Amino acid sequence: MSADPPAVEPADRLVHLRAAGVGLVLHCAGHRLPQVLHWGADLGAGGERGLVDTAAPAVVPNSLDVPTAVAVVPEHATGWAGLPGVRGHRDGAAWSPLFTVTAVTEIDGACLVRAADAEAGLALDLEIALTPAGLVRMKAELRNTAESPYTLDGLVLALPIPGHATEILDLTGRWGRERTPQRRPFGVDAHVRDSRRGRTGSDATLVLAAGEAGFGFRRGRVWGVHVAWSGNHRTYAERLPTGEAVIGGGELLLAGEIRLAPGESYTTPDVFAAYGDGLDELSARFHDHLRARPHHPTGPRRVVLNTWEAVYFDHDLDRLKALADAGAEAGAELFVLDDGWFRGRRDDTAGLGDWHVDEDVWPAGLHPLVDHVRGLGLEFGLWVEPEMVSADSDLLRAHPDWILSAGGRRPPLIRGQHVLDLTRDDVHAHLLERLDALVREYRLAFLKWDHNRDLIDAGDSRTGTPAVHAQTHAAYRLFDDLRRKHPGLEIESCSSGGARVDLGILERTDRVWASDCIDALDRQGIQRWTGLLLPPELIGTHIGAERSHTTGRRHDLTFRGATAVFGHLGIEWDLIAATPAERAGLARWVAFYKEVRGWLHTGRVVRADPADPAILVHGVVSADGAQALFSVARLASGTTTAPGRVTLPGLPPDTRFTVRPVAPDGLPPSTALVQVPWLAGGACLSGRALGEVGVQIPPLHPEQALVLHLKEDFG
Repeated sequence: MSADPPAVEPADRLVHLRAAGVGLVLHCAGHRLPQVLHWGADLGAGGERGLVDTAAPAVVPNSLDVPTAVAVVPEHATGWAGLPGVRGHRDGAAWSPLFTVTAVTEIDGACLVRAADAEAGLALDLEIALTPAGLVRMKAELRNTAESPYTLDGLVLALPIPGHATEILDLTGRWGRERTPQRRPFGVDAHVRDSRRGRTGSDATLVLAAGEAGFGFRRGRVWGVHVAWSGNHRTYAERLPTGEAVIGGGELLLAGEIRLAPGESYTTPDVFAAYGDGLDELSARFHDHLRARPHHPTGPRRVVLNTWEAVYFDHDLDRLKALADAGAEAGAELFVLDDGWFRGRRDDTAGLGDWHVDEDVWPAGLHPLVDHVRGLGLEFGLWVEPEMVSADSDLLRAHPDWILSAGGRRPPLIRGQHVLDLTRDDVHAHLLERLDALVREYRLAFLKWDHNRDLIDAGDSRTGTPAVHAQTHAAYRLFDDLRRKHPGLEIESCSSGGARVDLGILERTDRVWASDCIDALDRQGIQRWTGLLLPPELIGTHIGAERSHTTGRRHDLTFRGATAVFGHLGIEWDLIAATPAERAGLARWVAFYKEVRGWLHTGRVVRADPADPAILVHGVVSADGAQALFSVARLASGTTTAPGRVTLPGLPPDTRFTVRPVAPDGLPPSTALVQVPWLAGGACLSGRALGEVGVQIPPLHPEQALVLHLKEDFG
């Protein structure tokens, strides 16, 4: 939280924040915590006037004599019958705080509120800001001002949403199938998504959205929330019988996890909330916010060659050299040696924690491979999983007390591994020394940082008390300390694939591995919904072998390339076994990616809402509006012989575009006896015509995609 603001007597006061077409009107009524009178489309200068006069509801039977609107930190003591913002107690007392605001300050698009409950012995500082991208960012700090300990059970922040938000969208998933959308009506009920996995989770909702019935990417007002935290968390939407509804979230605390001694405080993670007319506008606010960060990657995203699905644990110097040769020929720029390079790591049951190059496999260390890779003009990176330790490892045999546990028992094994207690200074120092030594010795440009299990019985190794909160902060500290030593190091967040994707970890990493599944069909959905939060340049998207290693499905290079080119492109394929034709086709896709990545990774992501659920349409429009790249993917057979016209949304309406197919590996196969005529020579249409009428597309075979490149026509 920021430094103490100058005190302002909190008379009945309105705070109107405006940015990027969004308005947030806060009402600080007397000494009560701020209430939101409006969150949505910008009301314009002076648009807040009269909102207080029209905000008070009628008094109805069996209700409060003086109704009170829900605050950003909802209070049970005001009559709010939903989830309280602060839940805790002082040995059974002080369980229902009622805060009195003592100061309200506006600084640089933020409202800072100071409040206290002297009787409960609690002080609360709130920061509510509207970012330049139009995202609401909220954070709270709770301090214990009494002379006895206070147990905090939870602190959530919430924003009201209107009555016409009658449908909820969130995401679930599992390993290999992350980010699966699910929708349901939003009635008078509570929709609560709790994650107790100790990491974000494959099933994490990512963004919980509530909107008008039938809202889509291009239509319908929608409100969403994201908790920027990589540990246990809660997101929820709740509507009471009074009609009031909120959407909110925060950290999910384990029993007794936060016990504040006198003078101690707890600070929530950032809670971000986004409004949009359609999911694309909501999503764009997250993208714009991320791209405005000073540490956001801005240079060309290098083509990654990852060795995992090519060799797994079978590390052989000559074979890896040949793989690097083939990758360089295809246009790769970064070679990442995945799991299996360290001591005792011949499979996934041993070796984690022993972060020394295996002398039996690599008698001269990794230098012969690194030198060969660099001689080809590629950078070099490694896979690591620092937060874990194998049951079969020298580290655990030497330090059996270094793992998270709930007391006198060890947690159940997952993948033969336990979780190191990063809250210990000796563990932190050991891991930082090992990572620093590896980066220095091999001049690493990249770390694929994995986290392959949920945290179960995750207690402090010394006391057994719950430790997920402290462990998450300790993991952040390890990332931060390593980055301070090596500011140019690129780090990928991997966690059994896509199980640690959130804006907390993205403050410390440069991209996420969206899923261990690179089957192009599954990746169409995984990348589409990961992109609800993250722009393309932060999403790792690899071209794999013809036969998927996770699903067994076979896909043409045309479909695999068309799927992977819309992110941070990589290769994860045994190119030694590939045919010359396949390697040549791959090189053409890589070359095309290099042509477009500069504007593809700075442009606006757009997605259409086709009537046919078996068709996905998405694209990127360059920041200057002069060109765009679209994918029209056929996921399954259609019910009609031809799909008809498909619209391409989000283009400048009065700009004329030449539309041509992109076919580095040939046009995708189709059932058409005579091809759609315009594909042969391209077509020229206005952005308005493309968005409203669209173009005929061929009847593609299932699991194929047509990529279209649009350029402004100056003729």
